[in-house]
Amino acid sequence: MENPRVVDRLCQTTGLLLVLSGLVHLVVFAVDGGPWDGPVFWRKPVTFGLSFGLTLIALTWVTSYLRLSPRLRSVLLLVFAADCVVEVGGITLQAWRRVPSHLNMETPFDTAVSMTLAVGGGVLVALLTVFAVVSFRHRPAGPAGMPLAIRSGFAILLVALASGAAMIARGVVLTRTGHQEAAYHSTAPLKPLHGVSLHAVLVLPALAWLLSRSPWSERTRRRIVAAAVGCYAAAVVGAGVWAVLTY
Repeated sequence: MENPRVVDRLCQTTGLLLVLSGLVHLVVFAVDGGPWDGPVFWRKPVTFGLSFGLTLIALTWVTSYLRLSPRLRSVLLLVFAADCVVEVGGITLQAWRRVPSHLNMETPFDTAVSMTLAVGGGVLVALLTVFAVVSFRHRPAGPAGMPLAIRSGFAILLVALASGAAMIARGVVLTRTGHQEAAYHSTAPLKPLHGVSLHAVLVLPALAWLLSRSPWSERTRRRIVAAAVGCYAAAVVGAGVWAVLTY
């Protein structure tokens, strides 16, 4: 499948289905009840469905501004979309089984799911890092402020990837050393940092796009985007300080 438009539509449709999955599980939570926090809860299929869906939609759009060959971009997006489905699918499966999805080594099946999610996370990190590197090697296209928005979005996204990797690494170490319950709770300090930094690659380019529809001059639009990047970076730093103080 090499037609970029077909690939884009497929990825966007997949992203919408993942978002829909998250919303459906929000209804399930409202009906079924139960805890919102803890290793076994409905929050994961809700937040991961919404987050992965929005990220896939955002990446499909944002990468269209990158100086990347259409064929390579299509291949990377297809792998990314498939990985998103695997991640959300595994998390959702475990939620319905009423067992933890991550860091769960209780049975061979749970271990297989947990390791699949971990490997899938590694693939996501690799793919997103490639897109980030491309954005910095070649100036992205787009209206005034868009190059800065895209580069800043990817830079902040790398913080999300690093914090996610740190959560998994610490949890695995605790699990392997027999501290299963501590592993489930060890990710809490980094969750705000991970959540805040994850969607900069959507929010900042979306702002640049909206500003391109305004009557303001290019200089004004660039300044607004720069100010937004500064505010977003301050929020990430604040979440980082919180993580350090509570880790």
